[in-house]
Amino acid sequence: MRPPTGDYPLRLEDEHIPMVRFQNVTKRYGDLVVLDSLDLDVEEGEMVTIIGPSGSGKTTVLRMLMALEMIDDGVIYLEGEPMTHMVKNGTLIRADKKYLRRQRLNIGMCFQHFNLFPHMTALENCIEAPIQVLGLSKTEAVERARDLLDMVGLLEKSDEHPSRLSGGQKQRVAIARSLAMRPKVMLFDEVTSALDPEVIGEVTQVIRKLVDKHNLTMLMVTHQMGFAREISDRVCFFYDGKIEEQGAPEQLFENPERERTQQFLSAVLEAT
Repeated sequence: MRPPTGDYPLRLEDEHIPMVRFQNVTKRYGDLVVLDSLDLDVEEGEMVTIIGPSGSGKTTVLRMLMALEMIDDGVIYLEGEPMTHMVKNGTLIRADKKYLRRQRLNIGMCFQHFNLFPHMTALENCIEAPIQVLGLSKTEAVERARDLLDMVGLLEKSDEHPSRLSGGQKQRVAIARSLAMRPKVMLFDEVTSALDPEVIGEVTQVIRKLVDKHNLTMLMVTHQMGFAREISDRVCFFYDGKIEEQGAPEQLFENPERERTQQFLSAVLEAT
């Protein structure tokens, strides 16, 4: 287990510590650099949306934070503690599987294709991990799951299996299932792109509710520019594995400064 190359603190001791920090994070696949020395802070309670062309590194950011793939250099911190690495003998080494599993409990992720357990009902999907991983009693887990299914508007579908739910309903169950683990950070990876246009609003309304009523830190990858503009605190435009430009939605969408940002938004907005 080699330490990251560079000078990285064992713990962030800044006066202000973000919920998430990517510090000089690089990811390669062979000769292809997917993330190139990424520096990104996400504040507690902030909704950050990542946009950009295919292959620009958007989803890789989420997968690195979820520890689904390992970074090649740099460090990711969560609440000031290293997430991708751990401290041993006064230095940072790559985190082992046990450490990563513990850190991953703080992060929830909703994917494009739901990933619900097909043999379980909506309620059973939401109680499985809290019981098996968090050690909740079945009574506690069911109470939590019913509250969350009610929040996403699906309490009446608690006993239905995924095969009897629409795409929008499946995605809302997936969001409830992630929230049942009480994560500090929620990640959304193109959660509406596999849905029919008429049900996209069901899912976006749930995410709006999370933004408005819960102090969750959220990162979202989306191709829906209107939704990104409406819901985000900050939008990051990725190009070639780097943040080409970032800012408040009004600034980035109405007055982008970088030529590549202008080209991308012009092409995407003309197509919609």
